[in-house]
Amino acid sequence: MPSTYLSAIVHSQSSRAAAILETVARGLLSFAPDVTKYWFEVVEVGLESTPARKNWRKLMQDVVTHFPGHGTLFEEKYLEGKAEGEARGILRVLEVRGIPVSDEVRQRITDCTDLDVLGDWLDRSGTVERAEDLFDGREPAG
Repeated sequence: MPSTYLSAIVHSQSSRAAAILETVARGLLSFAPDVTKYWFEVVEVGLESTPARKNWRKLMQDVVTHFPGHGTLFEEKYLEGKAEGEARGILRVLEVRGIPVSDEVRQRITDCTDLDVLGDWLDRSGTVERAEDLFDGREPAG
């Protein structure tokens, strides 16, 4: 298995680099998410600043687009970023409304990764009297 990925790196300047990388990307789908993430990063780092690296990133981004729910690196990072953005939005609405936010409330909001709960809290941030009132509804699972 490692020889396949290393070969993709070695042949990154080849005229067949795009086809090689596409084959490697498809092969990665058959492994556990942790293995896929590891080898994805090995190949990406190994491609350094070659044009093939940009192509590799595009291939892996498409994998997330076409295979949601597989826990890929891009999917995880996308969802983390989305949760961080929701949390920032909630805090911004409260700030603009002049509602004080304790460190405990701020931490609770920024630690939450459940997008449905964050969405509910964002909706409520426009109408609550106190920041603590955000939590009178749904809570994150587990």
